[in-house]
Amino acid sequence: MERNYHTQMEAARKNIITPEIKAVAEKEHRTEEFIRSRVAEGKIVIPANVGHTCLVPNGIGSELSTKINVNLGVSRDCKDYAVEMEKVLSAVKLGAESIMDLSSHGNTQPFRQKLCRECPAMIGTVPVYDSVIHYQRDLGTLSARDFIDVVRLHAQDGVDFVTLHCGITRKTIDQIRAGGRAMNIVSRGGSLVFAWMSMTGEENPFYEYYDEILEICREYDVTISLGDACRPGCLADATDGVQLEELLRLGELTRRAWDRDVQVMVEGPGHVPLDQIAANMKVQQTICKGAPFYVLGPLVTDIAPGYDHITAAIGGAIAAANGAAFLCYVTPAEHLALPNVDDVREGIIASKIAAHAADIAKKIPGAMQKDLGMAKARRALDWDAQWQYALDPERARAIRESRLPEDDHSDTCSMCGKFCAVRSMNKALAGEVIDIL
Repeated sequence: MERNYHTQMEAARKNIITPEIKAVAEKEHRTEEFIRSRVAEGKIVIPANVGHTCLVPNGIGSELSTKINVNLGVSRDCKDYAVEMEKVLSAVKLGAESIMDLSSHGNTQPFRQKLCRECPAMIGTVPVYDSVIHYQRDLGTLSARDFIDVVRLHAQDGVDFVTLHCGITRKTIDQIRAGGRAMNIVSRGGSLVFAWMSMTGEENPFYEYYDEILEICREYDVTISLGDACRPGCLADATDGVQLEELLRLGELTRRAWDRDVQVMVEGPGHVPLDQIAANMKVQQTICKGAPFYVLGPLVTDIAPGYDHITAAIGGAIAAANGAAFLCYVTPAEHLALPNVDDVREGIIASKIAAHAADIAKKIPGAMQKDLGMAKARRALDWDAQWQYALDPERARAIRESRLPEDDHSDTCSMCGKFCAVRSMNKALAGEVIDIL
């Protein structure tokens, strides 16, 4: 059936229940009207490029279950696309709702197209990364038109959302050069836009030609993820003037996108002290009028390389509980290396824990039921049922089976054996003898 709308937002504003809205409503245990009304307002986005036909739709918004994004892609030093596809399959199996292809070497288009043909998760990209690679020219030789054409190329390939660093301008150059920041700009895309403006003397093309970008996104129903080029890269830079001024500009760009029925989410920090996370979430919600917030972490300390999946999970749980809708995973390899398959797994599970903990705090429908199911399975000492509720059943089962009790006590573990409190309580309440020795 031919669509009589361009984007999910346009459909929602016309009171049309799209197949994607219907699917999200069923998954989220919400009514179709609830999802439709929030999409119409911009408070929920359903990234769903018209060309991504194998997509399993997901909604992103603070009133829905918190979603997880996984970054991957080849680099000059790690260029095996087969390994990247293994990461994709692992991520989807572990429940990641989104894959961002951040490839920065070689011919990137075939892998991007393969993802959009075969991967059921949402697919995101950062076109500015691909511009140098696509044209095989140094950054300073590219024109504003070159950047815009790559945005269109990614939309044609089927990606569901694009991160665009539209919020920095030539004024930002003066702010950064004036000093005051410990880490300057740590966003890779933001640094490329900053460098291009510095070399050419021109305005940020993603800001200057934003209206043309909106038309591209409207044509293919690509969601814009407004990149935070000035996100803090260390605790010392958190919530500073540079970050907040960019956020104000992102609020303006959000409203301009909504005027064209283009879906928008807004990216946020970054490295943020524990006591500033909630305030950052509330400020974004106010400035961007409830547009879904997509955060990296936030990482709550700078001194845990090798364990940044944990620092990010701590911050992510607090962020999501206070309104963030979408968590970008962080792996143990953050700041150190391209993550391998094991790093990806560790990062996803850490982020899933954070997301689920936040969903319980927000009373998202269905969230607490999983924990109640686990409690009942543990009370019954039903190990098979426990695997069904576990976020990572394979690891949980492997740990138990590698350290079973010496005696044949299948109902206990090797930590407590017959001293198991659950076993003792079950027997006591049943009027049975509690045999320990």
